[in-house]
Amino acid sequence: MATTVTSKGQVTIPKPVREHLGISPGSQVEFRRAADGSIVIEKADGTRPPSRFAKLVGIAGPGPSTDEIMAITRGD
Repeated sequence: MATTVTSKGQVTIPKPVREHLGISPGSQVEFRRAADGSIVIEKADGTRPPSRFAKLVGIAGPGPSTDEIMAITRGD
């Protein structure tokens, strides 16, 4: 996603990025240089909404134990 820098050095953060980071009006953001030299933008308080995968963790229940899985695979 590309955005244009104004004469004052300001940019508009694209809506998908704001939503992903949980940035709303009044939020502070932080810029940092990654080890590979790229620049990373993060919400300053370090919080971020859970990823779509994190939301799925644990929804299937505890599942069978290792012993139960081994019994099934062995045909016991």
